[in-house]
Amino acid sequence: MTVGNMDSAELFDAGKKGRGLRARKDLDAGDVVFSESSFSAVVFDSLVTKVCHSCFRHQADLHRCAQCKFAHYCDRTCQTACWSEHKHECGAIRKTGKAPSESVRLAARVLWRVHKDTGIVSDSQLISVDQLKDHVTDLPEEGLKQLQTDVLTFFAYWSHGRKQHSVEYISKLFGIIKCNGFTLSDQRGLQAVGVGLFPNLCLVNHDCWPNCTVILNHGNQSALSSALHSQRRVELRAVGKISEGEELTVSYVDFLNLSADRQKNLRESFHFECTCQHCSEKISDDLMTATAEKDGSKPSADKVKEIIALSKEYLERIDIARIDRDYHKVVTLCCDCLEKQENVLADTNLLKLRVFSITSEVLSFLRNFSEAADYARRMVEGYTKLCHPNNALLGMATMRAGVTHWHGGQIETGHKFICKAYGILMVTHGPNHAITKDLESMRTQTELELKMFNEDEKKYQSMRDAALQIPV
Repeated sequence: MTVGNMDSAELFDAGKKGRGLRARKDLDAGDVVFSESSFSAVVFDSLVTKVCHSCFRHQADLHRCAQCKFAHYCDRTCQTACWSEHKHECGAIRKTGKAPSESVRLAARVLWRVHKDTGIVSDSQLISVDQLKDHVTDLPEEGLKQLQTDVLTFFAYWSHGRKQHSVEYISKLFGIIKCNGFTLSDQRGLQAVGVGLFPNLCLVNHDCWPNCTVILNHGNQSALSSALHSQRRVELRAVGKISEGEELTVSYVDFLNLSADRQKNLRESFHFECTCQHCSEKISDDLMTATAEKDGSKPSADKVKEIIALSKEYLERIDIARIDRDYHKVVTLCCDCLEKQENVLADTNLLKLRVFSITSEVLSFLRNFSEAADYARRMVEGYTKLCHPNNALLGMATMRAGVTHWHGGQIETGHKFICKAYGILMVTHGPNHAITKDLESMRTQTELELKMFNEDEKKYQSMRDAALQIPV
């Protein structure tokens, strides 16, 4: 599908929800409904020296702009590809002597783009940036104070001699970014590295159990000529069958939260009350707060209350240990917490799932794969009961479980998880995404190893032990 093609979606009046997009034809799981290049995007403040400002890839030894000494790039090709976006920013940074926050930088980039392209960059863009919702009047007092600070910083940063704008207009621009900004991930989709604005994507309404998912596809950034580089773009992909005329939806928040918490988050961040079926009927809330059952009996309400409070205390201590990079302490705290939770909280309980996730991740980092495998498996089993079958989070968790079992010597289970993850990510990410290509390589490798294991288990284990031997 070509970038920007909107043949599969159309704008329509979604009633109380305002504008929305609906399918113009029947769609199957994995179909790309549309793809869209970013109108503007910036790297997060915390990663400006670690992520390329053009392709948003994590790279070592980035080259910085010789003029502003702020922007960083993979190489000259990436820098050339990004110059049309960076040139005004470069001058503004040199004029003021430093770069402002990411929100101010993005607002300025958006406005420079509006001046250049009048807010519409292609025939397939359905509405201009100015027509997007801003919800400035809905901001709480604290939000209004931050907005005023950002606007003042913006005017100090905005180049003199260019078209000037009113405080009201710039406030509206910040409101648009706050309500519609989309978080961008790195090339492996494993870490949020920036934020961008995608006008067509902004028209897709929310549902806690959506029929679409959004993925950033970096495309081709390896060409020697910057003219052949793909623009940063998102793909809206169907996660199941969608009928012609059906509204297209995505989830603005993480589903793995109680319905009341999701609704609170949506009210505070997006200023609407979610009335989707999963919120209205509190679907899966019982599983997310479930208690363990042993021999037909459940723990007392007082015991459950005690362990919930204790789990929250442990998670606070675990987060501090992770920040301090004291990973052995993290493992000790996690194991202690899980011991307390056992026979009290069910494996689908959100508090227990969070500890499973951290424990498997940190043990894998410490290369204790065989120990990490069981926690990863239980995490996936919990996610499977809660998530949509083609949920990207479930796919990533399943991939992690597959790699953990594989490296832990459980080749049969590892291969099974990797195949399952590949099936999910083929839908959510597509065959050309870097992480799907990685999974394809893993699937091929584990298939070969599984064949060797079935032919001669002793020989396979000997070969594996030799391959994992780390020289001292």
